[in-house]
Formats: sequence, C-alpha cells, structure tokens
Amino acid sequence: MPMTAESARAHITGLLIERTTQDEARRKEALRDYLDVTQASTDPATSEALAGLIPALMPALYAKWIGMFADRLLETVPLAQIELVCDGSAENAAALTLAYVMFLESARMERQIDEDMAALGAGAAAEGQDPALADMAASYIRARLGVLAEKAKKQ
Repeated sequence: MPMTAESARAHITGLLIERTTQDEARRKEALRDYLDVTQASTDPATSEALAGLIPALMPALYAKWIGMFADRLLETVPLAQIELVCDGSAENAAALTLAYVMFLESARMERQIDEDMAALGAGAAAEGQDPALADMAASYIRARLGVLAEKAKKQ
C-alpha cells in the first residue's frame, strides 16, 4: 500500500521524537555531564534550575522543529523517495536523523532556534527565572544535536 504524505509525516516525526527525547534519569545524567564538561555551572542551584527548565522546553520545541523538518521534506522531496527512507530500517532511520540535524544547522533554522530560545528566555524572565538559563538550555540542545549527528553518521 503506498504511503501517504500524512503517514510519511507521522513516521518521520515519530522516529525523530523518539530519537531526541530521553527519560528523566537519562536527561538529568546527560545534563550533569554537559555542565561538568563545559563548566557552565559550578553552582548546584543553577544546575537544578536549568534541569527544571529543560523538560518543559524539550518536548514542545523538538516537536515544533521536527514538524518543520517533516513539512519541508514533504514540500521538497517526491513522496516516492520519502517512502524509501521510511522503510523502518536502521540505516534509513539514521539517514533521516542526519538529514534532520543538517536541517537544524541551516541558517533558517539557526535563526528559528535563536528566536525560540529568546522567547523562552523572555518567558523565564517573566516568571522570575534567570534568562541566562535559556542560553544554557540552547547550548545543551546544540550539544545533544551534535551527539545525535555523530550517532547517525556511525549508523
């Protein structure tokens, strides 16, 4: 049965959301490791505040960015070719992941990510949180995307 644009979009978004989200324990461990390596924070209270910000940020923004990727892919690539990379194989899942990371590294998406992170910082400031946490969150997201790209390249 041929794939529809809707089913291709559902496959792509489901795959990428699964690859970009983590359970709470893994998220905290990755965040602690990131902060340790970058020495972005030596203050446990700041680390805890950032850890509190990331869970609210990740799912909504990742879903937004993944949706933008899927929409752009469906606008620019014939559905028959998209169907080939939506076969469920590990190699094609890695290819989609790598294409997504490359999409995020485009000038258009770098601007979008900056806008989204600025909005997050403004929202944090309005709630009495430190807007610098949004900058730290952006750095964390970029580091996670780098890890995701490396995994995709290895597959």
